[in-house]
Amino acid sequence: MQTPAPPSPGDPVPGSSLNAARRARELAEARETVVDVLVVGLGATGAGAALDAASRGLSVVAVDAHDLAFGTSRWSSKMIHGGLRYLAKGQVGVARESAVERGILLRHTAPHLVTAQPYVLPLTPEVSRGQAGLMMAGYRLGDLLRASAGTPRATLPGPTRVPASRARALVPALRGHGLRGGLVSFDGRVVDDARLVVAIARTAAAHGARVLTRCRALSLSGDGAEVRDELGGDTFTIRARRVVNATGVWAGELVPSVSMRPSRGTHLVLRPGALGDQRAGMHVPIPGEGARFVLVLPQPGGRVYVGLTDEPVEGPIPDVPEAPEGDIAFLLEVLNSVLETPVARADVAGAYAGLRPLLNAEGRTADLSRRHAILTAPDGVVTIVGGKLTTYRRMAEDVVDAAFPGAPRSRTARLPLVGAGPPAPGGGVPGRLTERYGSEAAAVYDLARRDPRLAEVLPLGVTLAELVWAVRHEGALDAGDLLDRRTRIGLVPEDREAALPAAGRALRDHA
Repeated sequence: MQTPAPPSPGDPVPGSSLNAARRARELAEARETVVDVLVVGLGATGAGAALDAASRGLSVVAVDAHDLAFGTSRWSSKMIHGGLRYLAKGQVGVARESAVERGILLRHTAPHLVTAQPYVLPLTPEVSRGQAGLMMAGYRLGDLLRASAGTPRATLPGPTRVPASRARALVPALRGHGLRGGLVSFDGRVVDDARLVVAIARTAAAHGARVLTRCRALSLSGDGAEVRDELGGDTFTIRARRVVNATGVWAGELVPSVSMRPSRGTHLVLRPGALGDQRAGMHVPIPGEGARFVLVLPQPGGRVYVGLTDEPVEGPIPDVPEAPEGDIAFLLEVLNSVLETPVARADVAGAYAGLRPLLNAEGRTADLSRRHAILTAPDGVVTIVGGKLTTYRRMAEDVVDAAFPGAPRSRTARLPLVGAGPPAPGGGVPGRLTERYGSEAAAVYDLARRDPRLAEVLPLGVTLAELVWAVRHEGALDAGDLLDRRTRIGLVPEDREAALPAAGRALRDHA
């Protein structure tokens, strides 16, 4: 195991930088050695497994056919939640696990990326007084879970009921007629789920893991995998003592005994200003669905995400799911049921859909358990499926425990991710950079101060310096990596088109 030395304030954590040169070097090394564990898939769970194993002293290679956070992990609601929905279904263990992991992210491992977010549940005429009472009781049970998980109320305040005037101050777009007030609750949110995965992967790299994107696993066995370099085109073998399949909804394509039943979760991306000066998110009850809500999630830069659906997906699993018009219409209908002025289809600047990696079971996908499962094939390949973004760390810990029963205990519950350290001394760093880069924000800002050309501002307030940082330190290899995952410019097609020239310059001139 490599234990990273403390970095100078603002500098990258030693050994954490991912870039094309490091990929080429470690790709060559991966062909020539036998490692303790090969992890296939670099979403949150796969990157988490690589970090967990490397921090225990195991040698690790982690590969992905595409990029960090290319699949499900970047399509979440950006919530780090305490499992209230699972509590309502009687899944107390799943709910408490969520609450514990939320507290770990908020307080220890990623406080720069994960913060508390208020949500308003508007008490409209469609929400009866009895329903309001049940919902507040649920929020209070969730607050008990927070306390049992050891998360202080100063970090995550408890629920309250507020009058209509206060509810509309928090969400000015709410319809006033018939509004009796609102229930305000707090939960965790991550500023960007893809950036969380990048931080996990870079922390794994700092502990010695070889993190290789654009390496497609063609077949798995108990002692390795046939892998194709998607950039160079050649095929080779990576040998390992244990193999972990963390490919999510695609797990069954590599281990046929694993049967998946993915479901689609669609989100809308509303243009800045579509809901006014929104100071809180919203939980909008879905009629007839009990504890299910449409979530309204304000984002940095003014965009608002609205989601999500839960629809079964049949047939071949696409690399990038499409958000169908039926899902968009459903989300708008539920959202508009509580608004003074309806949001029009033209206010939807973009949409995205992710696929939940659910194990095959009877019943509606919305009712299937989100508890993760670990499955060991006869040849020894260990597959991790299910779960959710909030519990990625616990999933990673459990799968490494299953693959290496005699390994040292996991360290990741108190292991800060890249960027979680103290900020660099001095002021002047924009808050937008601090909430995305944490302790590295000053170094990103310095790039633009030293070279004024890198101060160019792109959509969402992203600067060219951030694209250059992503190429040099975050493993970005093409424009899609830069615009669709290291930043979220690409969620709105016209913004993506406008930023493409800058992405090309970052890749061409600043690697």
